[in-house]
Amino acid sequence: MVILTLSQEHGFVLSVLVLSLFQLLAMSLRVGKARKVAGVPYPYVYAEKNEAENEFDKHVFNCVQRVHQNTLEMYPSFAVLLLLGGITHPLINAGAGFYYLVTREVYARGYSTGEPGKRALGVRTAALGEIIMLGTTVHTIYQVFAGSL
Repeated sequence: MVILTLSQEHGFVLSVLVLSLFQLLAMSLRVGKARKVAGVPYPYVYAEKNEAENEFDKHVFNCVQRVHQNTLEMYPSFAVLLLLGGITHPLINAGAGFYYLVTREVYARGYSTGEPGKRALGVRTAALGEIIMLGTTVHTIYQVFAGSL
């Protein structure tokens, strides 16, 4: 049986997790604002292709919506890696998680310009945070199996 004892450093991991929820909320609000500007009614998730090709506001809405959707697609793995790796490496994982959130914001702001190519810097740099969190998670799992946790 594994008994977890949380140290004060684990507060940083939990803080990054809560900060990520605020980031998701901000992205959701950006989608709502872009939807209103573009005039895309509910229940449509995206503007139609021909509309987006002819109306820049609708194109931007599609980009903003895609940012949010992609972030939601990535969120479960981010949260799992942040929490599991944070068990044994709270400060490293909190730093990597915070870095990941900053780079996701770079991704979001670049993509939301309506020029999808501007998302590339954020996507490429976010991978470093993910790799660090993956490494700490693998180490946590190893320690559980080795009985040294």
